Amino acid sequence: MFDIRKIQENVIYEAVKAKSNADVASEVVYGCGHSAQKENNPDWVKSAMRRMECKFDVETIKKIRMNCQCGYGMEEKLALVKELRADAENIEEFANSEKAKAAGLFCKNGELFLQFNFCPCPMLAQVEKLETAAWCQCTTGYSKVLFERAFACAVDVELLKSIKMGDPVCLMKITLHSPVWQ
Repeated sequence: MFDIRKIQENVIYEAVKAKSNADVASEVVYGCGHSAQKENNPDWVKSAMRRMECKFDVETIKKIRMNCQCGYGMEEKLALVKELRADAENIEEFANSEKAKAAGLFCKNGELFLQFNFCPCPMLAQVEKLETAAWCQCTTGYSKVLFERAFACAVDVELLKSIKMGDPVCLMKITLHSPVWQ
């Protein structure tokens, strides 16, 4: 059976362990004495991020969470981005098609953005509001991997807005460094 919580626990555990050690990873994911196992998903999301925020600085948390991207639907989205790229010679053309717009892509002043009118994270479905953007950094990691694979270049992704932080949309700025267009 597909257990999103177990997947997230494992991914976060490995990402935290890579930046620290197994004891810290266990404490962040499972709480002291595995107390977090009794928490429902919304409470666990919030408490795991609080535990992480007690252990790491903001930049390290961002790196950890970017490495927690799950890859759900990656191949389908990659095929779409590659298709859009193949039909374009620059960033404006890439983001201007109806398919691009339907996927949430748009270009403004020569910069690429990705916007969602809903929170795409299944773990946050029952979370009303997050206290910080720590959890949402996984989507920047997902987008970074997606666009790096599609354009064969380095990519920076910046989270600008998050629905679960009280914004009306989720919005990311995607910066492609020397993208391959054809």
